[in-house]
Order: sequence, then C-alpha cells, then structure tokens
Amino acid sequence: MHTVPELVREHHRGKQTPYIIAEPVNKSHLILVPQYASLADIATLRNDAYGAEVEGNLSLAEQLWIRVLVAASGQDIQAVRALQRIALSRQNLPNLVTQDVKEGGKGEQEKGSFLLQTFQFETVTVDAKGTITNRRNLEAKYFVEDLGNGVTLEMVQIPGGTFMMGSPATEAKRYDSESPQHQVTVPAFFMGRYPVTQVQYQAIVGSNPSNFKRANCPVEQVNWNEAVEFCKRLSQKTGRNYRLPSEAEWEYACRAITSTPFYFGETITTDLVNYDGTVTPYASAPKGVYRKETAEVGKFPPNAFGLYDMHGNVWEWCQDYSHDNYQGAPTDGSAWLTGGNSTTRLLRGGSWILNPEFCLCAIRFWNTPGNRNDNIGFRLVVVLA
Repeated sequence: MHTVPELVREHHRGKQTPYIIAEPVNKSHLILVPQYASLADIATLRNDAYGAEVEGNLSLAEQLWIRVLVAASGQDIQAVRALQRIALSRQNLPNLVTQDVKEGGKGEQEKGSFLLQTFQFETVTVDAKGTITNRRNLEAKYFVEDLGNGVTLEMVQIPGGTFMMGSPATEAKRYDSESPQHQVTVPAFFMGRYPVTQVQYQAIVGSNPSNFKRANCPVEQVNWNEAVEFCKRLSQKTGRNYRLPSEAEWEYACRAITSTPFYFGETITTDLVNYDGTVTPYASAPKGVYRKETAEVGKFPPNAFGLYDMHGNVWEWCQDYSHDNYQGAPTDGSAWLTGGNSTTRLLRGGSWILNPEFCLCAIRFWNTPGNRNDNIGFRLVVVLA
C-alpha cells in the first residue's frame, strides 16, 4: 500500500493538495470496508434496511440488507430472512391499479381493480421501562371499501415475508402453547387497518350487539360464527373474498418485521395500548390506568405496517382450530384446520380487561365458536388475485 506522496513521486506528478468532501450525515454509517465494520455499524445499517422494507422501498431495502450480509461475513440470519421476504413480496404482490393518492384523496376506480392510496403514520419504539426511544414516520398503501351510507372499510397492504412464529424460550411470561418457535412464510394479503367497528358491522348486518355502544369502537359481543357470517355478507356485497385471518397471518401482521415481545418493543404502557394497567406491569414499565371499556379504534400508535390496535382493546377471532402447541403447524401461512380441537377457535391480541402479558404478539387463546363477550371482536383479511 502506498501513501499519496509516494504515488506522486513515482508517477512524477506535481504537488497535490488533498481535500475532504463531507458526505451527508444519513450516509455516515454506510460501510466502505466490510472487514472493519463494527457491530454498531451493522446495527445502524440493519435499522435502515428494516425502515426501507416497511416503507415498501424494496430496491433500497434489498441493497441495504446485502450490505448487512456482506459486513457480517454472510452470517446475519436476519439479513438472509429479509432477502427471502423481499423476493417473496415481489412474487406475491397483486397487480393493482396504484396511484399516488394521499389519504382523503379521491380518484376514479376502474371496474375490477383497486385504487391504492397512501397514508402516513408515526410509529414508536419503547425500552423495557416503557420510555419512547425512537419515532419513525412511515407510509403504507391501502384501499377503501364502500359499505354504503358513508361508511367505509380501509384495507392495508401487507407484504409477504418470512418470520419466526411463537415466542423464544427466553421471553418473559410466555406459555408453552407458543412453542416451538418456527419459521413461517406468509404470502401477501390485505388486512383491516382497524378491528371491525360498530358502524361497519351495523352497515352490513343491520344490528349492533356491542355492550359499549360507540360507532367507532370495535364491535364486540360477536361470536366466531357471527364474524364468519359478516365476512360472507361483505363478500357477497363486494365480490371479494373477505375472511378472518389465519393465526399465522395475524401474528405476522402484528409483529410487522419486529421480533420483540410487543411491536412497540420490550413492553407496553397504557399510553400505547388499552389494557388493565393497574396490575403488575410487563418488564420495567410503570403502572397505568384501567379504562374498563373499549377505546375508539386508531387512538393509539400503529405498528410498522400501519395497523392499529393489534395489542389490547379486543381479542380478535382467527380461523384456526386450537392446538396445545405448534408441533406440526403449517409453515405456509395457512389456517391450521386439522387435528387439535375443532370445537374451539383461536383468539389473538389481548383485550381491555386483561393484564399486559395477555397482549403479547405471541399470546394465543381460544374459545368456542358460539361464545360472545364484550372483549372479543374481529378483523378482516382479503387476498387479491
């Protein structure tokens, strides 16, 4: 290796004056010499790659994940899985009509197509004490379903990908039913931005069974059979196949590329989620309030996919039968409708009445299809060909 003065003498060049060009601050972590990359360099690059991925910028995300993989000498499993997710997303994203229409905008929609719009939102990350350590401004795409009489339904685009379903053995307050943690590949789909609200349920069914009657609160007191009937009626009205999510789709959508106990991070607080905050907190979070009722949808921050109320508020019905654990579970994102107990169905997400540990990403409960409760609701999924 030569120094600049040596090179000048060797090639008989005149005196040269070195100068420095300052790169933008947002490029300061890009790794020029991979073998000298520090763990902090790789962690920063990984965060940027995650951000690009959830924003839907797959080309940038792919480049950043490749940089992570190179810097980690090919040993970064998160980068490998991310590149698999990106490849799957490109294969599975439906061919939709996409226009750059901001939230609240209008546009003509072609028959048989979907007009994708964009909305902006802010996500937050917290540490084990529940202190917000990071805020990010993100975007997601969605389409609007007209339910009539001014009532609409917003369906958010969820990219396909691969994730680890269940909880690791080291996660606090976990249950054996969340084992073994296993890799699942989920094709792209659309999911309700919020749980189904009372005004939406009323628009399709013509009645509102909820105990806490407010138009924009989640519908509750709806059993699994009634949730399925709602999906059938909505499908007939729209010509699209609406249904309940599989358990794998639900957890994948809830996590939104995170692997922490909650999509917010290491814990939750009642500033972020509607649950009973007067009991023992999760991790080192402070105690909070107990609202003793459902909250209006969209009151709390969303996850990185732009989905609201995936933790707390109301339990959400899934398609699957209940099983004691994940031994033999599907790995393709489909509902598990073999073996297990066919007389019960899965619930995910926790509710307003429960402790924080019952709101974890991986928590799984079940109930009989005919059971109603004022802390049980549901959320919709649709897959577009």
